[in-house]
Amino acid sequence: MEKTTPRKPDLGWRQAHLGYWLGASQQRFDARVLSLMAHNDEVPLALSNLAARGRLTASHIHITRHLALEGSRLTDLARRAGVSKQAMGKLVQECEAWGLVSRSADARDARARCIVFTPIGLSWLQAFGQAVAQAEAEFQAAVGAEIATVVAIGLEAYAA
Repeated sequence: MEKTTPRKPDLGWRQAHLGYWLGASQQRFDARVLSLMAHNDEVPLALSNLAARGRLTASHIHITRHLALEGSRLTDLARRAGVSKQAMGKLVQECEAWGLVSRSADARDARARCIVFTPIGLSWLQAFGQAVAQAEAEFQAAVGAEIATVVAIGLEAYAA
C-alpha cells in the first residue's frame, strides 16, 4: 500500500472573504478618521493630542457613534455598540476623565445614570462628523463614485 502525503488545505480564503474585507476596511476607515481628528484645529487640543498619540482609539469611536444626543444609559450604549457593559463602562470612564462625557441623573429613573456629551464632547462630535465626511470623500476618490455608491447601498442593505 502506497503512503500518500496529506495535502495542505488551501486556507487562503481566511484573508480573502467578505468579513475579512469588512473588518479591514472599518479599521482603515476608523484610523483615517482618528488621524484627521488629530490634526483638526477645531478639536480641543488635549483631545487632538490624545488622538495623535494613539490614546484615543477606534474603541472610543463607539461612544461617538452610539451615544444619543439626549444621553444614554450605559446598558443601552453598550448594546448599540455591540460590546459588554463592562467594556463600555471602561470607555466611558476614560472619556469622562478626558472631558468628553459626563454622567447625570436619568430623568426617567432616579436610580439610573445617564451618559451625556459635555460641551467639549459636542465639539469632538462635530469634528468627528467632519472627519467621517472627509474619509468618505477619500474613499469615493479612491474607488470611484459609482463603486462607492454601490458599496454604501450594499452595506446599508446588508446591515438592515
